[in-house]
Formats: sequence, structure tokens, C-alpha cells
Amino acid sequence: MKKLTVIIAAALLCGCEAQTDDLVTYVVEVKQSTPVSIEPYPEFKTQPAFEYKAGDLRSPFKRPRNVAVQTTEAKRDNCLQPNFNRKKQPLEAFGLDALSISGTFTSKGRQWALVTANDGSLHRVTSGDYLGLFFGKITSINDGKISITEMLPDGAGCWQENNATLSMSSQAGENDNV
Repeated sequence: MKKLTVIIAAALLCGCEAQTDDLVTYVVEVKQSTPVSIEPYPEFKTQPAFEYKAGDLRSPFKRPRNVAVQTTEAKRDNCLQPNFNRKKQPLEAFGLDALSISGTFTSKGRQWALVTANDGSLHRVTSGDYLGLFFGKITSINDGKISITEMLPDGAGCWQENNATLSMSSQAGENDNV
């Protein structure tokens, strides 16, 4: 019985042949009526030959050997320096662009802020705490903003103060520098 149904199904399928004569004639008509226009190749000017003459010089990708680095920085005495002996606080491992304020509150007359780092950790900070990569000290917390004084190196051995603001409306990566 199964063999009979298989034979009947095969016979029916063999009897079905696609009628593509009209499709073939349409394709031939389109090919004949469509003009073929190919743009000519552009003309290129011949460039003069370049002779490389630096083959015997040092490669710019290798360090020079036995060459002392000259420093022209003038060291100044009695200039502003951060406290390198101070123990670092947890938020000093993050740049200001990786921190955002989650909220502020007042407890026992002292203003506090909740700061979220980009690793998801939540920290409680107040005036006098440090955050950021450049010895940033919190100077005030007001109206959802944290005012920070950072110490930036000037390249000559001294440090310059820079004021920055971390606001509640900004997300991590959108902090405003003042």
C-alpha cells in the first residue's frame, strides 16, 4: 500500500512542469530593448617615479640606542604639591567622568551625597572627602551639585588647582568641568 502511494505521488509530481515560456520571452524582450551604456575608464596622469633614499637610516618604529633624553623642564621650588602620603579613598580609583550623583541628603546638619561609580558601587561622600584621579577634594555639596578642587600636574614638577563640578542631572561620562 505504501509503495502504491509513493508511486502515485511520484507520477503526479512528474506531471507538474513549470510553464516558463512567457517569462523567457519577456527576459529576451527586456534585454533587447534596454540600451547598455558603460562609462569609459577615467584617464589617470602618470606620476613620476619616487626614489626612496632613507633605507640606510634608523627605522622610526625602533627606539634609538644610547641616546640620552634631554629635559628642558625648569624645576621650581616652593610650588603647589598634593599630599602623596595621604591614604587614597575608594572613589579616587575613578575619573570624574565615571561618577554620577544618585542623591543628596542632610544628616545632623551635615550635607552628604550618594555617588555611583561606573562599576555599580554606591558611596557616601561629604565635604573634605576625595574623589577622582587628580587628588580631587570635595569643597561643597549644594543643590544636587558637588564642587571639587582637583590638582593637575603642569609638567614642570608643580601642580595647578582646577575646579570641577559633578551635577545630579549629568550621567556618568557627562560631568561638567568649570
